[in-house]
Amino acid sequence: MSTDLPVSARLAWWGTAWLRGQVVTDLLLDAVIGDEATHAVAGLGHLGLGAPADTSRGTGTGTETLLGGLARLRAEGATSFGAAFPVEGDLVGLGGPAGFNTEAVEAGEAVVVAGADVGLVPVTVGAATTWVAHRAVRRQLPDVGEADRALRQELLAAADALARLEVARWRPEVADHLMNLRHRAPLSAPDGVPARCVELAARGLQAVAVVDLALVDDGGAISAAEAQARRDALTPLERAGRRALVAACSPEVWPPA
Repeated sequence: MSTDLPVSARLAWWGTAWLRGQVVTDLLLDAVIGDEATHAVAGLGHLGLGAPADTSRGTGTGTETLLGGLARLRAEGATSFGAAFPVEGDLVGLGGPAGFNTEAVEAGEAVVVAGADVGLVPVTVGAATTWVAHRAVRRQLPDVGEADRALRQELLAAADALARLEVARWRPEVADHLMNLRHRAPLSAPDGVPARCVELAARGLQAVAVVDLALVDDGGAISAAEAQARRDALTPLERAGRRALVAACSPEVWPPA
């Protein structure tokens, strides 16, 4: 289990493996909850879904345990869990409706439950995460191969652009990361996740991390123009990294085993 993955990616991978009988419940819960104290699911009843078979799983406030919520979704026909990592202006991994999209953008991530028309948005307070349920509609997704090619292209383009901007002068650690793109910490994945998708997710996370590191302090730039040039060079890489992560964590587009 790797807590380097965003929580929505963890639920997508391990939740899908659990639905398909490839991991046991304890592994599912350990992988998704990670170092946090608790996870719960809220709002399924408001969507008109059936009551949980075991009412003791509920809290009496419309919130139930993570396992109780996932079991209810399975009973409602869930076939897989897929992740979305949207930002304003790029709703990759989302299909709507608008209310769900807005909440997902605010959180920076969400899970779409195929077969149940449900979206789950993680809301974390302290060491507790509540997955708030919304109606969701079918989404369009980047192809795994397409996302892979785009990420490779943007990594090369960003490295060239940042070299022209003398990245080593204002962010030497970014230069180090760019020069060591082949050296990535491996991600742990459950059975059923294609190896190509595990590798793509690792590269997507790496790309987003490089961008975050490079943009953490615009004060490192000589001028406002240079700061803008830096952002312009990195925005396509950040977008490609998120799209790669969405494709890698969306079973709907996984290549055949």
